[in-house]
Amino acid sequence: MTNFYRVSTANMHDATLRNLNARQKSLVDLQENLTSGKRVVRASDDPVAAAQAERALTRISRIQTEQRALEVQRNAIAQAESTLGDAIGLVQEIRQLVVAAGGGALKPEDRKTYADQIQSLREQLTDVINRKDTNGIPLLGALGSALQPFAGPLSGSPDYLFAGLPGQASSSGTAIATTLDGHSALMFDPRRDGVYQAGVSTIPADRSLTTSAITAVDRNQITGDGYRIDFTAVGPGATPGTTTATYTITNTTTGVTSAPVTVPDFASDKPATIAVTGVPGMTFSISGTPAAGDAVTLQPSPSLMSTIDSAIEGIRGAANNNAATQAVGQALANIDAGMERLNNMRGYAGELLNRADRITGDQSQRSIQLEADRSRAEDLDMVQGISGFQNAQVGYQAALQSYAMVQKLSLFNFMS
Repeated sequence: MTNFYRVSTANMHDATLRNLNARQKSLVDLQENLTSGKRVVRASDDPVAAAQAERALTRISRIQTEQRALEVQRNAIAQAESTLGDAIGLVQEIRQLVVAAGGGALKPEDRKTYADQIQSLREQLTDVINRKDTNGIPLLGALGSALQPFAGPLSGSPDYLFAGLPGQASSSGTAIATTLDGHSALMFDPRRDGVYQAGVSTIPADRSLTTSAITAVDRNQITGDGYRIDFTAVGPGATPGTTTATYTITNTTTGVTSAPVTVPDFASDKPATIAVTGVPGMTFSISGTPAAGDAVTLQPSPSLMSTIDSAIEGIRGAANNNAATQAVGQALANIDAGMERLNNMRGYAGELLNRADRITGDQSQRSIQLEADRSRAEDLDMVQGISGFQNAQVGYQAALQSYAMVQKLSLFNFMS
């Protein structure tokens, strides 16, 4: 017995329409993916992949923000490094003028001319060390300072003040400091630097008495106090043709005076060189022909600027060649110490710039990695996408043809 199965024309029509709509939606989605180049256009397409891509984009955005901040910091440190270079250049010019002012054949008027030139350079140096960045922040402001970090001289004395908090801001894995420690670059600390200024009382033109530069032998013993060496007696030595001298060392800060020190006999017809070792942590020598009543004072130098001012006053006010020689010798030694501090801080600025370059390289590698993570999560494989789109097109065309055939299924088509 033959069985006949009847399929409703309306049912076939509905099924064909559903198939056609599904294939059309698939084709539209694939076309949207091809147009955008993304496999995940909306979070509903693949929630996990969308979350991974969003995290990657957030981290990339953070890196970009950090890089913009780093560029601002890099520019500030580069300007600070250039500022230190300008300061070093001015100090070198000052040193050359100080050397020239120490010539023994100069007249007082010539020394005053040199002092005026040094004064002009010192004023330029003051402007340089107080230089600001484009945001109005001092480049040498340390951990925080007034808009003009270096003020002075105070009350007419060659003493300068750093109006701020000394120290250097630390860097991180994504940022560097925006200012440099100007206090470390330009201010002296007795224990750290051991920079002292030695002065000699007025010596007649027929005698000479000068000191060498103060040398720190044990900075842990340096107190930062002032000292005075007084020659109390100078007379014939035990051996004919020799002279002996006695001096005391007084701590002018505490008022304590040491026991008298007798210098071994030295030749009367030649300048003596007396090694002074009774000052805690420091040593220096006194050269010349001392006499009773002569005095040598030691005071810690607070800054490079005060050293330069002391040199200006010493050169301008030198009564004779002995005073000029003493002022020049002390100035050169202390200016060299200041140059060392400036060069050290400039080197640190260069290292910060190198660190910024390394951070930029690391951030670039992170960005590449994160971009690869985002691409794996949401980007479309174009070859696979084109192939799928073409297959969808073929399926859609077949669905259209099927729909066209179903549309022809009518009883009237079979009636003659």
